[in-house]
Amino acid sequence: MPARPIIILIAVALPLGLAVYWLWPRFLTLPRLARLRDYLNDPAARTDWQLEAGERCPGGAPFLIPTDGYLGFGYDDSWSIGHRHTGFDIFAPTGLGQTPVIAAHAGYLTRLPDWRSSLIIRIPQDPLDSSRQIWTYYTHLADPQGNSFIAPDFPPGTTEKFVEAGTWLGYQGNYSGDPYNPVGIHLHFSVVKDDGAGRFLNETRIENTLDPSPYLGLRAAVLDDWSKPITCP
Repeated sequence: MPARPIIILIAVALPLGLAVYWLWPRFLTLPRLARLRDYLNDPAARTDWQLEAGERCPGGAPFLIPTDGYLGFGYDDSWSIGHRHTGFDIFAPTGLGQTPVIAAHAGYLTRLPDWRSSLIIRIPQDPLDSSRQIWTYYTHLADPQGNSFIAPDFPPGTTEKFVEAGTWLGYQGNYSGDPYNPVGIHLHFSVVKDDGAGRFLNETRIENTLDPSPYLGLRAAVLDDWSKPITCP
């Protein structure tokens, strides 16, 4: 083939390939975004779509459901290049600072001094693998300006405070770090790996986290049919 047609082919195919690569994750999330929009428009009409705080799914799930709401995004979801979601996003059926968040499992709670909306709980023995320690991470517990909805029992600087499963931790918020770009009102909940020296790893990296599905007794949200809401089996 002459050089000119090859150059033209590359000039057309390369932008098209990049566009598909960029848009494909967004395309895959369209059905769940539509369902999430339907839920948020009228949560009271879709209570059968909701998880319930304190519920323990049948079959011996080791964790309690940590808050009320609709599971809008699952583990390892992707909606942009390079993004892999590290936990579950459970969207509130009520307004800002109204939907309680509870501890999914007993453990030792830490809130770093600069954490406005986040808590992490150390679980010395993973209930699914007794050879390791894990952490459960809870975030977005503040309003857009960073005014915290975390329970007053856990002020900034709290370290290794024991909490039972079901302990009230605060309320769902929409804090993103940018007051002009808040996220939807939800709890981001993740299961974080230990570094082997008694510290939690960086929760924003997928390789540092575990799928919360088996801990909560839910089917794997990202792999299953999103034409149905994710609830206890």
